[in-house]
Amino acid sequence: MERDLGIKAEVVKKALSVSIEAHKSPEKPCLVERKIPNSPSHVIVAFPGSWSLNDWFSGDSKAKPFGETKIDTKKFGSLKSIGKEVDAMVNEAFMARFLRILDDGSGTFCAEVTKAAEKDKQIVFAGHSSGSPIAIYATVWFLEEYIRSNKKQTSHPPLCLTFASPLTTDHTFCHAVQREGWSDCFVHFVMKLDIIPRILLAPRSSTTELLQKIPRFLDPHHKADEAKLASIFVNVMKNASCVASYAACALTGSKHTLFDTMSRFIKLSPYRPCGKYVFCTETGKLVVMKNPDAVLQLLFYSLQIESETELQKIAVASLKTHWTYKDALDKSLQNLPELPLSSDDTIDIGASLNDLNLCPTARQCLRAAGVSEKQKVDNQKKSVHKKDAINKALKALDDYRTTSENDGVGYYDAFKMQKKEEDFKANVKRLELAAMWNEIIEMIKQEQLPDKFEAEKEWIELGTRFRRLVEPIDIANYYRHSKNEDAGPYMIKGRPRRYHYPQRWREHAEQLERDSSGESCFWAEVEELNIASTNKKAPWKEIENRVLTLEKNLRKWYDKKEVEKDVFLEKSTLVKWWHTLPDNHKANSCIKELIPS
Repeated sequence: MERDLGIKAEVVKKALSVSIEAHKSPEKPCLVERKIPNSPSHVIVAFPGSWSLNDWFSGDSKAKPFGETKIDTKKFGSLKSIGKEVDAMVNEAFMARFLRILDDGSGTFCAEVTKAAEKDKQIVFAGHSSGSPIAIYATVWFLEEYIRSNKKQTSHPPLCLTFASPLTTDHTFCHAVQREGWSDCFVHFVMKLDIIPRILLAPRSSTTELLQKIPRFLDPHHKADEAKLASIFVNVMKNASCVASYAACALTGSKHTLFDTMSRFIKLSPYRPCGKYVFCTETGKLVVMKNPDAVLQLLFYSLQIESETELQKIAVASLKTHWTYKDALDKSLQNLPELPLSSDDTIDIGASLNDLNLCPTARQCLRAAGVSEKQKVDNQKKSVHKKDAINKALKALDDYRTTSENDGVGYYDAFKMQKKEEDFKANVKRLELAAMWNEIIEMIKQEQLPDKFEAEKEWIELGTRFRRLVEPIDIANYYRHSKNEDAGPYMIKGRPRRYHYPQRWREHAEQLERDSSGESCFWAEVEELNIASTNKKAPWKEIENRVLTLEKNLRKWYDKKEVEKDVFLEKSTLVKWWHTLPDNHKANSCIKELIPS
């Protein structure tokens, strides 16, 4: 276990027992355990669950059949797709429960976390059943608050151990967690027959009755209506089948007419796996899987029924199993060195999957998930080969900039005038770079590159250099051909994604305010203000605040060496326009000392 997951078996056992114990005190925000056998450096914070429907679903059942909502990016700034600017979705009711715990007047949760962090302990957020989503949200909160922000000191990333957790995070959430390098913090244990990890793949209308029945199975003598239970079970698994099949079609790149048609009328669950999953088989073996696409397929296919005669038996077992994690894991973890834990690091899905009794279709889906992941890695390797070509073209444009500056004309204006052969050559390089970056951005848009790509330092730095050197002449080209007269201002209608994406990468990596890294596109504002003031389209009072903002930003970017001094050459479009501004404004301008007299 420690070799494959980086966790001691004693920590897993204690996390489960404390999580189950937490259910007995639902009025408490969390249960804390500091005494873990052979692990004095760990502190477990476990959360109680709830079977109240209001704690599972919030909002309008028709508008939000799965109780989903966008995450609060003020508290969870990393949980989004950076370039696409799509916020992650979570379960609204579970998130509301976590936020109540976070903002609890007693301060119990925050005090315990602070105490553990100050003592340099590794915090293990844990939960069983409906306590698990709270542990997941607590973990990402800690990662944002302590790891990413660097505002608070801790040398240990947190761990999140869940048992029988329902799915309550979407694809974007998983993408963001993997991009930030946090995926290994999350480990989820799932019993092969447990229905709860699959339950939110079905909408509220299909799960309400089942949720009400689950607590009754705590009583080993409970007699269930097997026929009724089988009907509900089938309904949940039909929804899971739709989600898994639709995802499988996306993996293989194939079109499924039926699902495409259905998706117009039937909404599929937005929830997807995130982190490592440990599937516990009926034979006591453990199968470790970290590819989220493979986990989704495994969640569906590992709970298949071979014949109708087994249906009622499996339906009952799927609820009984939910309360047997302690016994099952005690047995599995007991002889851990002998267990054949398998990983999906390679396309070979491993002999251990035989214990999950997977059909050929299931194995094909798992293989497709592996192939898809490998293809993303291969695409990244191909992108790495483009670096030399990108750097070579950027070097040519850098030389062009220097030559233009030596001639007393900034390269922005030289390119806009297009009077020399060097200007034509620069345009060729601009087009070459545009084609290479368009290809990279399209792969990101189509999710054909690894999640970590947008967070890689080399690509962030290369993207920043590309923006600062190439976007100005793209803007020059836009206004040279008067495209603004037909399409509108560059920043509103003309800016390509190849600049938008790298700008967002840098702002996210350096935790800058949105749109604060606009040093590569300020020329577009200069052009628009020039048009407005020169043609008298707008009186000074209407553009004064825009001018002040531009000057303030230029001063900041110049002081940080994010814009070059050729911007302020005497023949620059910027300088010529600035001299047309009112005298009283120029006298107090923050950039007046940078402007040639």
